[in-house]
Amino acid sequence: MVRGIAGARVVWARLLAALFVLMVADVLSAVLDVVPGDGLLPSGPVTVAGVVVGIVVLSLLMTVAPTAAPGPPVELAPPVRGTWTAVNSPGQRVPSHGTRTRGQLCAVDLCGRSTPDTPPLARFGLRGTSPERYPGFDAPVLAMAAGEVVTATDRQRDHRARDTWQGLLFMLTLEGVLREVVGTRAVLGNHVLVRHDDGTVAAYAHLRQGSAAVRPGDHVETGAELGRVGNTGNTSMPHLHVHLMDRAPVDAAAGLPLTWPAITCTGEIDPPFASHAKEPDASALPGMPRNGEVFRAG
Repeated sequence: MVRGIAGARVVWARLLAALFVLMVADVLSAVLDVVPGDGLLPSGPVTVAGVVVGIVVLSLLMTVAPTAAPGPPVELAPPVRGTWTAVNSPGQRVPSHGTRTRGQLCAVDLCGRSTPDTPPLARFGLRGTSPERYPGFDAPVLAMAAGEVVTATDRQRDHRARDTWQGLLFMLTLEGVLREVVGTRAVLGNHVLVRHDDGTVAAYAHLRQGSAAVRPGDHVETGAELGRVGNTGNTSMPHLHVHLMDRAPVDAAAGLPLTWPAITCTGEIDPPFASHAKEPDASALPGMPRNGEVFRAG
């Protein structure tokens, strides 16, 4: 039942959006006197209570996520090579992204190690920065384990970074809502799912437009190139989002812990992410970099 509720996440999101639209339309119709009476909806405490209950219930349904049986972290190869910075990492806390939905229990975001020319995370300006200016953009994304490609999409365009204050506000409000209404594919952007030989499934998200190097049904070996780091989906800047799940349907999946034994955590904090760097929580996965920490892979 839990998986069924979680798998219908897009349905709950669309119903919630429809409810908000109906509320706004009702208020506007009453104010503008578009239809006779007080508005589109019957007036009275029963209607108000029904709307409030609907919002609460649908919001709660969107937070439902299945859980997998406890087990040790799955050891995988890192999905990148070179020097990178971890953000929203299970090395900081679990769940790493503050949610268990979409199998993101131990998801991690990987950003290219910053340079003096890297744009700030947030600034005053009229237009977001081009993704090509960020380190890590177009870097190869590699398979963390051997398996079969389940999904491979790369048609969404790379958008500009949401690195202006109004861009960030737009992403966190209207854009975020619209992506939820469209569904998981709009949140993950271009992405690849690989089902490993042990049955686990890895998700690689926010890939560059046109960069997918595999197709559904392909068998890949550990380290095979799957695509390139991009800036598609629900992103504020180019980065790679990866996480491990117990099955392929993302919305109905339970997240699994993962670790990369082949990486070296340097202990260095990338300056732009210094405000995110805190002592790891008791729930953090040993061996994984904490938020803002620079690590080397390969």
